[in-house]
Amino acid sequence: MQGCSMISQSFNMDEMDEAMDLGEYAHAGLHVTFLHSDHNRRRLGLAAAGAEASSPWLRFLSVPDGLPDDHPRSAGKLLEFMESMQTHTSVAYRALLVSLRAGAPGRDDGFPPVTCVVADGIVLPFAIDVAEELGVPAIAFRTASACSFLAYLSVPELVELGEAPAPAGADLDAPVHGVPGMEGFLRRRDLPSFCRGHAEDGGLDPMLQMLHEFTAHSSNARALIFNTAASLERSALAHVAPRMRDVFAIGPLHAMFQAPAAGGALWREDDGCTAWLDGHADRSIVYVSLGSLAVISLEQFTEYS
Repeated sequence: MQGCSMISQSFNMDEMDEAMDLGEYAHAGLHVTFLHSDHNRRRLGLAAAGAEASSPWLRFLSVPDGLPDDHPRSAGKLLEFMESMQTHTSVAYRALLVSLRAGAPGRDDGFPPVTCVVADGIVLPFAIDVAEELGVPAIAFRTASACSFLAYLSVPELVELGEAPAPAGADLDAPVHGVPGMEGFLRRRDLPSFCRGHAEDGGLDPMLQMLHEFTAHSSNARALIFNTAASLERSALAHVAPRMRDVFAIGPLHAMFQAPAAGGALWREDDGCTAWLDGHADRSIVYVSLGSLAVISLEQFTEYS
């Protein structure tokens, strides 16, 4: 039986859930190793242990992210997190993968050698490089849409056309040119906020620069897989494909399982609103998801409502 190593950077609960769904999808005939940061592995606690106990094909391992325990690891500190992963986690990851690959001495944990790495394509470009250097085929996994990926991939064209960074006071409803296939509907306000700002030296926002570089780096992987459907994003996928070695749309992953994958949630589930929701008519409630990183004030929440 072969081994498949599922690699996730594990700083975002939504991406962790999707990576766990991918592990469930891929496990037939395979063993799956899910790699966390030490910080998030501690947060998972008994949930991860329970998932391992009920799924003998699954195990959780972790490596340090290089940040102190009291670091918030929030959206506002995302650049610090990504830089720390590049500097510190890459070293620990290499050592771990060396110990897990075929021919490594001293391992007798019942798992076969790792024969494939599936790495988060937005934060872990080093995972692709290290795996390939060690002779382990690497695949990039993107949990965001193909349209989002294509927009980041097109940053040089946006800069050349003067679309990014957007000048101060620019009309946010103005159409954006430079992202192929989206000229008819993409607006400035649809791009991330760091497409509207400059670095201190007047250049691109460092976050935008890093996201473009990491996105383009996915072309180094054997293949790129998206949690999307070709019927939804056929045009974007067609524009991405020529710039990658291979592209697959395998989503939506969550629709393939009756229940969320075990061991993938950092937050305690709270179903306290269920009774309130059941008391309202169908299609009378608007659900707004801010993800697991955003933090808003009471005033902002009130404005939303």
